Amino acid sequence: MPPTSARPPAVAVLAFDGMSPFELGCVVEIFGLPRPELGVPWYDLKVCAETTGPLRAVGGFTLRAEHGLDTLASAGTVIVPGVADVRGPVSEALVTALRRAHGRGARMVSICSGAFALAAAGLLDGREATTHWKYAALLRERFPAVEVNPAVLYVDGGDVLTSAGSAAGLDLLLHLVRADHGANVANAVARRLVIPPHREGGQAQFVEAAVTPVGEDGAVARAMAWALAHLARPITVADLAGVAHLSQRSFIRHFKRQTGTSPLRWVIAQRIAASLPLLETTGAPVEEVGAAVGFESPVTFRHHFTRAMHTSPSAYRRTFAFPRTGTPPS
Repeated sequence: MPPTSARPPAVAVLAFDGMSPFELGCVVEIFGLPRPELGVPWYDLKVCAETTGPLRAVGGFTLRAEHGLDTLASAGTVIVPGVADVRGPVSEALVTALRRAHGRGARMVSICSGAFALAAAGLLDGREATTHWKYAALLRERFPAVEVNPAVLYVDGGDVLTSAGSAAGLDLLLHLVRADHGANVANAVARRLVIPPHREGGQAQFVEAAVTPVGEDGAVARAMAWALAHLARPITVADLAGVAHLSQRSFIRHFKRQTGTSPLRWVIAQRIAASLPLLETTGAPVEEVGAAVGFESPVTFRHHFTRAMHTSPSAYRRTFAFPRTGTPPS
């Protein structure tokens, strides 16, 4: 993608006393780290807070934000990475700033418990939204006008977007990069973070317990790497189990424990992810794109693509193909 001199889009993230540094760090890593090698106007990130004093973070350290709520209210994208107390009130100053930003047309984003701040400002009324699964019932109870969906990793409501707990914020933040700059750029950022550019499934798989460690993780990883190198060819569970040197039954069990999904659903998700840059950057017919990433027929490709992306391949191409007329909020 050729370099451009366009003005970097302004992003503001809220810091607060008692915050978890992980969610804030995710925002800083994606939007605050310069990425000149990508050839697009990267984001101008400002960390904002209600006070100029030191803010305590979980883990026993403090930090200071250089910008206040006026800066937050004037940004093109506003990110609330959490709240200090999901049962406590949100300050009038923050509510006012969030409403001002939304009224100006800013893109409003929450991670994990940050949905409680957006809800307190009335920005989620009548909308579908998500939060960490353990807070979903409380969010529904405190803000009954919100349509809480506890099963998804994130909800894109256009001008208001919410994500599930902690690491699901990365899924949503990459989604924002993809919407602003396309799949190639989002995939490049994901590779630098060593995370998948798109995860299949929702947070329901994490509700009962974390993923159970197993001894065959190297075998499963080997099978996954092989599948990524052979997406264009037919791939069966027997193929993957053979690469892993496990029985099919054992491979399916260990794969599910480590990824939260089945081998074939994971393969489908990788094929969908591989199709995105082809739809964005080439003029190849949809049928050829599907075949290039391993779908046996155009019907199968359209079915799985629509199920995963909630739009058709052709509609996705119309929205995200370059050159694009849209620009990130600034």
